[in-house]
Amino acid sequence: MMLHIPELLTREEVAECRRLMAAAEWVDGLTTAGAQSAQCKRNRQLPEGTATIARLREIMVTALMKNKLFFSAVLPKQILPPYFNHYEGGGYYGNHIDNAIRYAHGSTEGIRTDVSTTIFLTDPEEYEGGELIVEDTYGRHEVKLPAGDAIVYPSTSLHRVEPVTKGARIGSFLWTQSLVRTAWQRAMLFELDMNILKLRSQLGDTPEVVALTGHYHKLLQQWAE
Repeated sequence: MMLHIPELLTREEVAECRRLMAAAEWVDGLTTAGAQSAQCKRNRQLPEGTATIARLREIMVTALMKNKLFFSAVLPKQILPPYFNHYEGGGYYGNHIDNAIRYAHGSTEGIRTDVSTTIFLTDPEEYEGGELIVEDTYGRHEVKLPAGDAIVYPSTSLHRVEPVTKGARIGSFLWTQSLVRTAWQRAMLFELDMNILKLRSQLGDTPEVVALTGHYHKLLQQWAE
């Protein structure tokens, strides 16, 4: 399941992120690439261990954890600290699938990457190219969103970032281990949750709505790890 989350960040939060990143020093994106992705990756990223990346991560994680759509769709158990990337001058990231297990900087505890998230920090008119392309069993999806918007999708999806031919594309990306491992189960729970919310807004807490809510939580209890 792919999900567009509009206005994850406010315009003020986007502006603060842009200000912090404009003053930062960027490093070669190969520093976080695996053996396979290193062959098809050309971008820059913010280095670890700086006050800048710590503040940026605080902004991202706070916004994610208070966003109801993200929480319902992803059911986060652990969120890896977000990374930040910068594409320009033909920079790209070719077809790849994210590693199944990743480690936070300085940690020996592996986190399963169930869900990938990209948060856009530049508006579409600021650059040419740079589309996020995600391919799954339903076909090819092209994503280029306003600054502050996010897209979430299963980390098992084949995806890439097209070359940026003009301007610069800046964004954040991160992985989440979900309470529910399987993508179809997360999608079912999300659809059920959204429909319960709609019914509650239309009908109130009728016995039927309460019963459906109970079924949702029974399924979550059954599937959660």
